[in-house]
Amino acid sequence: MDDQVTQHEHDVVIIGAGGAGLRAAIEASSAGARVAMICKSMLGKAHTVMAEGGAAAALANKDPRDSWQTHFRDTMKGGKYLGDWRMAQIHAEQAPDRIRELEQWGAVFDRTPKGLTSQRNFGGHTYPRLAHIGDATGLELIRTLQQKGVHMGMDVFMEYTVRRIFKTDGSVSGCFAYDRNDGSLHVFKAKTIVLATGGITRCWEVCSGSWEYSGEGHALAYWIGAEMGDMEFVQFHPTGMIWPPSVKGILVTEGVRGEGGKLQNKNGDRFMFNYVPEMYADEFADTIEEAEAWVSEVVSGKLATNRRPPELLTRDVVAKAINSERDAGRASEHGGAYLDISWRDPEEVKKKLPGMYHQFKELAAVDITKERMEVGPTAHYVMGGVKVDPFTQETTVPGLYAAGEVATGLHGANRLGGNSLSDLIVFGKIAGENAAMRSKDMAEFAEIDQAEIDEVVAETLEPLQRSGGENPAKVVSDLREMMQNKAGIIRNGDLLKEALSDLEDLEQRALSTSPGGGRVYNPGWHQALEIGAMIDVSKMCALAALRREESRGAHTRDDFPETDHDFWGKRNSVITLESDGSMKIDFASYPPIPKELKSLLDSDDLQEEE
Repeated sequence: MDDQVTQHEHDVVIIGAGGAGLRAAIEASSAGARVAMICKSMLGKAHTVMAEGGAAAALANKDPRDSWQTHFRDTMKGGKYLGDWRMAQIHAEQAPDRIRELEQWGAVFDRTPKGLTSQRNFGGHTYPRLAHIGDATGLELIRTLQQKGVHMGMDVFMEYTVRRIFKTDGSVSGCFAYDRNDGSLHVFKAKTIVLATGGITRCWEVCSGSWEYSGEGHALAYWIGAEMGDMEFVQFHPTGMIWPPSVKGILVTEGVRGEGGKLQNKNGDRFMFNYVPEMYADEFADTIEEAEAWVSEVVSGKLATNRRPPELLTRDVVAKAINSERDAGRASEHGGAYLDISWRDPEEVKKKLPGMYHQFKELAAVDITKERMEVGPTAHYVMGGVKVDPFTQETTVPGLYAAGEVATGLHGANRLGGNSLSDLIVFGKIAGENAAMRSKDMAEFAEIDQAEIDEVVAETLEPLQRSGGENPAKVVSDLREMMQNKAGIIRNGDLLKEALSDLEDLEQRALSTSPGGGRVYNPGWHQALEIGAMIDVSKMCALAALRREESRGAHTRDDFPETDHDFWGKRNSVITLESDGSMKIDFASYPPIPKELKSLLDSDDLQEEE
């Protein structure tokens, strides 16, 4: 096979085929744009399908007291007031319409006895707010969007990996990709590009993400000068499977706790009662009796009037509590905690949580209607990503848009469960709409510098010319183990400095890896090409974590355990690539929140605003 490059032309190129990418493609196609969708894996295998619990939207079907204002408040509070209030407002206001739209397109949500979309409880949400389809909500969302999108005329390029985004005269002009199957090379000319590539959690050894989550979307934006924000904030979901080792990290939906699942240590104690932070004290039960009364009301279908059980605290709090129980010698048999839903009627468990029932039955030989699950924290989601305009989703690079997990702003220091799915459809729509609008204003495609195409072609093929170097899988494995140990759920300055030093060494090792083989069906070659992105996003995380000398949300420093409202209360990290190739970090603030929105927040928590 030679170095021939196939050329394509599309008004809007969308990189990523999860919920955000599909919603953007539908919107851009509806506006008349010629759309290309490029996805690293097979269509339908996006990480959106792994989102089991539901999509958060203030439909107020289960509790009429719910409203977008309360959803806004919960999102800001859950994010420890570090999120972009403008995105939080847009998300809370528009999420209900996006859910109703999915229903019009054929999504089959679970129903209340009155025929309304059912909603369940989730950590950090004041009222039952998650529209769901059992515990397979993400799968139904993808099915619905794909079925809608396939009739829109977009071109889909499956199993292609994008290696570089091109700029011409400062604006996006296209991208380069290769076909993972046959190694063929492709240039996509584009008037605008939407990044919808998801997250970075494969940079950690224990994670809920599969092989695609290597952070290449984050790196593509960073490499062409886009500003990156809040990369220190990586969410460790409190409940991943931890036994057997072959399934370590696979997600156990928060819906188990939303349906009344109890977290217990090895002594059988419901330890979450000991870990309720002061800022949440008025919202959560003080006693087991109070918690169980609340759960019984939920199970019986009545409105919940009592305070919620502390198992439904935000993910950062629950993950750290499990970690603390382990450190105190009270861990479950394999180093985590027990999650018990077996007290509920077996048929109800199978009906409400069919995926979890089959997952544990088949992968761990555990019947969750009779036995406890064993769970522990797993790297799950990055709140950080490409900085975007809240109203258009355009990045700081003209013509480049971003939506979903690859973008930052909505979730602040910690994401609430269920906000990810509604994030995808709210901001995917906005990104697709604005990308199409900008493309219509451009009469011609910009020319891409041939020298830059030649350069990325050479870079892409270069690993295949090497011999005698390390297996790229070994370098990736060492990177993931190092990040788990030195930039994981609990951090300190010395370990983060070591991590940055280790990443420099790993970068040198990556330059000489030898995948062997040719361009056809060669996973070693793909992995050799991914290492650069994994190293750069790991550097962003470690650098931002080192500089943020406080604990807030998903970022915990045991050498700076307190939340420092005076200095860090309104400061978000911003990382950019310097002309000399170095990584620069600064700090910036979002515009001041207006009085009418500030009045919705808890004044006691807004200490930095006093």
